[in-house]
Amino acid sequence: MLPAKIPATPAEPATNFQARTAALPRIKLLRHNYSIDHSDPQAGERRMAEALGVADRDAMDGMLRQLVRASISGQKPDKVNLAFMISMIEGIAPRDSIEAMLVAQMASIHVAAMRCACQLAITGDIEQQDSISRALARLTRTFAAQVEALNRHRNHGGPAITVQNLSVQDGGKAIVGNVTQHAIAAQPSPALAPPEAPMTSPFDIGTREHEPIDAAMATQR
Repeated sequence: MLPAKIPATPAEPATNFQARTAALPRIKLLRHNYSIDHSDPQAGERRMAEALGVADRDAMDGMLRQLVRASISGQKPDKVNLAFMISMIEGIAPRDSIEAMLVAQMASIHVAAMRCACQLAITGDIEQQDSISRALARLTRTFAAQVEALNRHRNHGGPAITVQNLSVQDGGKAIVGNVTQHAIAAQPSPALAPPEAPMTSPFDIGTREHEPIDAAMATQR
């Protein structure tokens, strides 16, 4: 289990909180680049790649550059937004490249949604409120869809399974998983079944079908 990101109680000493968060290095935002603030550059890169759930340095560098751009506030990258997104990604703990990309999108969508919420709180214009409300609704729906997609991916494409208050009697068996039931069509009761039509020989059918034609030929003769 990953260490907590906040003190367990308000009375917890500040030194313990600092020791907990020191494991994840900070990002220094430069004029046209960034750097990982760590005494050992290689160890800092490994720790950051682990937090982002990526496999190599190229993936880590690409992910960080995207997150830096997504953190922009007031036309400049915001180190607080960036640290928040990285912390949230680490907390969700992506397990592969797909999850890493999806979780990064989730963090970015959340930041954008909260920006909309802030704008909605401070604007007094009715038209702007309506426009921002629609944008906020789209972002929150997108975030919910991303959470569902992450759950489906982690369950290998199947729906999440929740078992509550399971009780099995003696000799019974409990099945946890996807159960498919095939409906069986009910057979009519013999008492209610309609009377069967008399069986007709295929030769009789053929004879009846040709009788009018034979009668017409006999008349012509």
